[in-house]
Amino acid sequence: MRVLIAADENAWGGLIPAIRQTLPDMEIIASAGHAAESLAGFDALIPGMCRVDARLIATADRLKLVQQAGVGLEGVDLDAAKQAGIMVANVPSDDSGNADSVAELGIWMMIGLARRQHEIADCLAQQKLGQPIGMGLMGKTVGLVGLGGIGKALAKRLAPFGMRMIGVKREADEAFARQHQLDWVGNMAQLPELLQQADFVVLSLPDNAATHNIINADALAQMKPDSFLINLGRGGLIEKQAFLAALETKRLAGAGLDVFWQEPPNPQDPVFRYNVIATPHIGGVTDVSMKGIIKGICDNLRRLRDGDAVIDRKA
Repeated sequence: MRVLIAADENAWGGLIPAIRQTLPDMEIIASAGHAAESLAGFDALIPGMCRVDARLIATADRLKLVQQAGVGLEGVDLDAAKQAGIMVANVPSDDSGNADSVAELGIWMMIGLARRQHEIADCLAQQKLGQPIGMGLMGKTVGLVGLGGIGKALAKRLAPFGMRMIGVKREADEAFARQHQLDWVGNMAQLPELLQQADFVVLSLPDNAATHNIINADALAQMKPDSFLINLGRGGLIEKQAFLAALETKRLAGAGLDVFWQEPPNPQDPVFRYNVIATPHIGGVTDVSMKGIIKGICDNLRRLRDGDAVIDRKA
C-alpha cells in the first residue's frame, strides 16, 4: 500500500519517520513541501496543509482514503471526494492529546501578553528591575469562541486561574456552562456580548462559510480597548486588514497567533510589527499530541489495508 504525505520529510516533529517505522509494510512517501501535484499511484493521502480540491482529486486513480493528521478538513473538498468514492477521515483532538496541547499554547500566549513579554528582554538589557508591570489573570474575563475539544481543554485549565469564563458555540447550552464552569454559553448571535465583556478572546473554530472573517471590523470595534485576541483555530477567522488596523490604532492591546492567512507566513508580514506573540502552527505539535496523532493515522491506515471500516469518517 502506498501512502503520500504532503509535507517535507522532517516536518511536523518527525511525524513521517514515525509513521514509516510504525507501518514498515507500507510505502510512505513525503512530497516536497506542503503540496501535491498528483495522487496517481497512491492508496491514501495525508494532506496536512495541502489543499485537496476537485482538480487534485481528479488525478487519483486508486486513492481510497484522505486521512488528515489532526482535525482540520477545511482544505479538503468533501463533496468532490465523496463523488469520487474516496473516504475522508480525521483524528479528533479529544482523543489524540491535540486539544490539550493547543490549549496549553493558548494559555502560554495569554500569560505572555498579560506580562508584556515583548518588553521583558529590553528591561533585562537595561537592568530595569521590577519592570514591566504586568496584568494578572485572576478576576479577568476570557471569552471562548468555539467550545469543541480545544475550547473544553481551555476551560478545564483556566478555571484554576480564577478567571471568569464565558463562551459561544452553535447553540446556547446552560448544561455545558455548568459542567465546564463557564458563567454562560450563548449561541453565535451572542458573540458581540462576549466581545464587549472579555479581556481575552480565544478563537478555536474551524474556518468555514459560517465562521470565515467572523472577527471583522465590526467585531473588533466591540472589543474592549485593552483586550487581547488569540487565534488557535484558522487564519481565515480574522479579517486581516481590520485586524492590522486595530493593532495599529491600539484598539487591540495585542494578539497571539498560531495560525495565519497564508501558511507558512511571510517573515515580512506587517503583523509582526505589532505586539503579537506568533508561533508557526505548533499548537498541536508536542510529544503528547504527536503520539496520539500517529496512533490515529496508523490505526486507520491499517484498517484500510485490512479491509476494515475506517473510523472518524467525515465523508
